Amino acid sequence: QVHLVESGGGTVHSGGSLRLSCKAPGDRLGSYCMAWFRQAAGKEREGVAAINKRATILKYAPSVEGRFTIVRDATKETVDLQMDSLKPEDTAMYYCAARPCDFWSLSATLEPRAFDYWGQGTQVTVSS
Repeated sequence: QVHLVESGGGTVHSGGSLRLSCKAPGDRLGSYCMAWFRQAAGKEREGVAAINKRATILKYAPSVEGRFTIVRDATKETVDLQMDSLKPEDTAMYYCAARPCDFWSLSATLEPRAFDYWGQGTQVTVSS
């Protein structure tokens, strides 16, 4: 069992930036393939960004491509989501998720059913 904790959410104006962080106290996120998802009120959960274990494969939803960046911080043992040029439609609860994967895995999926462990989420609100 992996306990994931997200942080960094908040309220920003349109065009602003936020950096979300996901960590697993007592565990090493480097052991998992990771992803960020979001769920807006009344909508289904959608994948935002994914990264493989070696951080060689990144995958983004078309709606955030070029604005969001997923990155592993080996020093802090976190997986961060840098969000720039935020739009009101980015408003949602953001979740990080983890799944066991091989070291040589070249897969970075945004399919929620592929992930075994989920955090409680952090709210991001973008005002116009």
